[in-house]
Amino acid sequence: MSLRIGDTAPDFTAQRTDGTIAFHQWLGDSWGMLFSHPKDFTPVCPTELGALAHLKPEFDRRGVKLIGLSVDPVDRHHGWAKDIEETQGAAPNYPLIGDTELHVSKLYGMLPAAAETSSDGRTAADNQTVRNIYLIGPDKKIKLVIVSDEHGAELRRSAPGDRLAAAHREAQGLDAGKLATRRGRHHFRQRERGRGPQDVSRWLETAKALHPDRAAAGAVGVVRDGR
Repeated sequence: MSLRIGDTAPDFTAQRTDGTIAFHQWLGDSWGMLFSHPKDFTPVCPTELGALAHLKPEFDRRGVKLIGLSVDPVDRHHGWAKDIEETQGAAPNYPLIGDTELHVSKLYGMLPAAAETSSDGRTAADNQTVRNIYLIGPDKKIKLVIVSDEHGAELRRSAPGDRLAAAHREAQGLDAGKLATRRGRHHFRQRERGRGPQDVSRWLETAKALHPDRAAAGAVGVVRDGR
């Protein structure tokens, strides 16, 4: 199954570190960031999970729920969390899904349907494609897909950028394709100037405080003009 931006994020029920999850019910009316890892106790993943633990207050402030996934069982996740806390200074303060039957990994197209039905005996190399990141809106539609080893700071930048785009569409009725082009030009200009989408997030927060009724509509000018 190949998921694209605009598709409905597949719903599922799975075990996680704080109980059983029905994904769409857990998401509710919030934005959500689902990020996956090929296996527990790998060398790089703990740094990413630790970085997100440190950054979670910023995601909370932006109204974005965090949830991770690894193909290992939940009881192993608990041991991994202790290791992450020891090495990164913070344990995951968000739920981690145990995908021992590889159901979610297959549902989201990170593993082929013909793959085994158990995580037992599988190595990180076997699961190397289980490393996608999905930003999902309150409408349960996929807004962003990242296929790479991204770290917490990049996720922090991505979430407010896509929420900002959604606010533009709602406020102005802009065509999504045209808006994406504008956002692309804006992000290029910002990167050329040594600034990133996090600056837009700060601007939007200030605008909301000063003019809460005009912030979403006024933000269009940021994307259009690159200011």
